[in-house]
Amino acid sequence: MGMFSGLGEKLNHIFSKLAHRGKLTELEIKQAMREVRVALLEADVNFVVAKDFINKVSEKAVGEDILKSLTPGQQVIKIVKDELVALMGSTNQKLEVAPSPPTVIMLCGLQGAGKTTMCGKLGFLLKKQGKKPMLVACDIYRPAAINQLKVVAGNANVDFYEKGTQSPVKTALEAIELAKRKGLDTVIIDTAGRLQINAELMQELEEIKKAVKPTEILLTVDAMTGQEAVNVAKEFDDKLNITGVILTKLDGDTRGGAALSIKAVTGKPIKFSGIGEKLGDLEPFHPDRMASRILGMGDVLTLIEKAQESVNEEQMKKLEENIRKNTFTFDDFLVQFEQLSKIGSLSDILAMLPGTMGKFKPEDIDESRVKVYKAIIQSMTPKERANPDLIKASQRKRIAKGSGTSIQEVNQLIKQFEQVKLMMKNQNNPRMKKLMGRRFF
Repeated sequence: MGMFSGLGEKLNHIFSKLAHRGKLTELEIKQAMREVRVALLEADVNFVVAKDFINKVSEKAVGEDILKSLTPGQQVIKIVKDELVALMGSTNQKLEVAPSPPTVIMLCGLQGAGKTTMCGKLGFLLKKQGKKPMLVACDIYRPAAINQLKVVAGNANVDFYEKGTQSPVKTALEAIELAKRKGLDTVIIDTAGRLQINAELMQELEEIKKAVKPTEILLTVDAMTGQEAVNVAKEFDDKLNITGVILTKLDGDTRGGAALSIKAVTGKPIKFSGIGEKLGDLEPFHPDRMASRILGMGDVLTLIEKAQESVNEEQMKKLEENIRKNTFTFDDFLVQFEQLSKIGSLSDILAMLPGTMGKFKPEDIDESRVKVYKAIIQSMTPKERANPDLIKASQRKRIAKGSGTSIQEVNQLIKQFEQVKLMMKNQNNPRMKKLMGRRFF
């Protein structure tokens, strides 16, 4: 399931042994902490960071209050969560904004960390927030880097500036002047990457920094490289004094070590995390939400934010009205599928729900099932969609044939629809009202 699933499962296993105990001894807590330390090291967390973390948790966990409390196991888990949050930087660090526009953001990183694509994702995110960004091509060495950035800027529908292979410093300064003239408020500079850090690269980056005085210097690192990512961050920070990190490929099968070590080693916050290939797959990094995900407590806040961004208010109002009148139809059911697929894949959504960590493996989550259901609904006549009672055996046969599915699958969908309808009808249920208040199904 990608993000931290290995670490999450191990921690869950350790804590489930503590959670049900009425009392805990100091020895039991120390034993659990030893296991947590091993889990952190296996997740490629920096050795010193893991040691410090365990010391801090142990110190708090063996206090008199905890040992004598009624729920010591849960208290220990809370301490672990709080320390994880502190380890990753406590709160989300927003981007700084220059006192007078444009805000200049310098993006740097090694080749292959996804820096050029990240410029587009950041531009896309800032545009959604009402900003007017411009991407600037200052990687004059990698073949096709300029063209790649141009394509990315086009996809994100943001301004773009390049001057071929002239000096990157000159290009950056010209771009900032142009941005001022055009009334653009953010300039994102794509700088040259290398296969490894070298003096020449660092000197060029220092020259750009000196010339443009960036508000933010963001380093893109690949979460999948674990401790290597932390070493890269440290070297870049020593030379450039970066302001923050963007961690990419957090959706990959990453062990999580980089996310848990970067802030502790460099003192610089992770500001964003890349969670997929698509242009919109960049989200602000919230240490508290990330700690919740790691510990299998879910991340409902991010899920609600994604839902609010993707959900069509008009359609939701109509859906609510139909539920109130108890006229929930297959068309409404289809709307729900559409809304869910906009928020993300089923596995993404499940990963954010409390208690699902480790319970679902990617192979259990059949994304194609949604496609099958949509095909079945689309094979019904408008009358059948509006009034499912009309669908008798002969109609089910026709629908199965029209959608290239089996009668069994049609029956399965109708059964699920009836269950959802019943749940909707029961909308006086406080939990349902709470979800409806959030405009989220």
